Amino acid sequence: MKTLAYSILALGLTTSPLMAEELTVMTAGDQNMVDYINEYLGPLFEKQNPGVKVRAVGTGPGDAGSQKILERFDAQAGANVPTWDTDVAVVHEKFVGPMVEKKYLEKYRDKIESGKLVTRSNAKMALGTNVDGYVMPMFNSQTALAYNPALVATPPKSYDELVAWAKEHPKQFGYNGIKGGASGVSFVMGWIYAFAGDGDKLQNGPFDAAEAEKWTPAFAKLKEFTTNATLTPGNAGTLDLLSRGEIAIGPVWVDMFYSWKATGKLPPEMKLVLPAPGMPGQPMHYTIPEKAAHKELAEKFVNLATSPEVQAKGIVERFNWYPGIDAEHVQAKLDKATWEKLFTDIGPADLAKNGKAFPIAPYNKAILEAYERQVGN
Repeated sequence: MKTLAYSILALGLTTSPLMAEELTVMTAGDQNMVDYINEYLGPLFEKQNPGVKVRAVGTGPGDAGSQKILERFDAQAGANVPTWDTDVAVVHEKFVGPMVEKKYLEKYRDKIESGKLVTRSNAKMALGTNVDGYVMPMFNSQTALAYNPALVATPPKSYDELVAWAKEHPKQFGYNGIKGGASGVSFVMGWIYAFAGDGDKLQNGPFDAAEAEKWTPAFAKLKEFTTNATLTPGNAGTLDLLSRGEIAIGPVWVDMFYSWKATGKLPPEMKLVLPAPGMPGQPMHYTIPEKAAHKELAEKFVNLATSPEVQAKGIVERFNWYPGIDAEHVQAKLDKATWEKLFTDIGPADLAKNGKAFPIAPYNKAILEAYERQVGN
């Protein structure tokens, strides 16, 4: 009987496949974020780590997707769950601060090789909260001014120059105000940085309600400027009007700009400029929960995802996003044409100097409310 039992056990061991170790990656964002993990990054990691299966779970686009992840963490923390169901979470910048403050995340960046390839400030501060060590940027999205060189011979290099140019070219500047897309919101935030005082304080805090008193002259200037501008229906609307020559210049998301050019929806001669003192962009961040079931695997996954090779092939070539790690480490992994497409108009030095963060949440809210009162009406 004992021999038979051993024979059955041996047969079971030789005929039943070993259970794969599953790494769960929860990601906010559009479907392309899920597809990126399922179709590219996951298979690459599985190939390097036999016996591991990567499972991507999408929580939806925009802030709502990151909010769902935060709520999931809140629920598991509240229930004192010892091991959480997420190994890696990809979230928008504004949600990282609350996760760090609630002690939900592992401080892992110094544990991975690619951690030393990030020096940009948005890997250290997230809208006023110190997140240094807890995040690795998946990519950096950035806004800039797109323009038609046939209509804009000398592009404005600053907000001051833009004001002067727009005065001489009525209705040729277009933006969506603060409705229907964040490119217009970014333009407004950049306007406040340019004309209303301490941009560093707005980006890093602390919040001071009295700061809003400094914005009134800037919003009066913006109201006058907007009466001479063309209001567009959103991010895509600005690009559409640019493509048809109905406006000559306007704020856009850089990745959308290059995607439209790649598909022929924008004329190939269109160019970009990032005006001083800067316009906001925002990263998506890789985070690892403190109570993740597979922390070491999660660290290996993020290290791969933020390596120069993957940042080049996955982030830059596939999506036209700026890399999450410093661009200088990615250049050698890209062909000349790809590098020049993304960095000729706006180089790494321009991004370092004029790529800004959005204001911290209370300032962001106050600026949008002030815009509605003083410009939107």
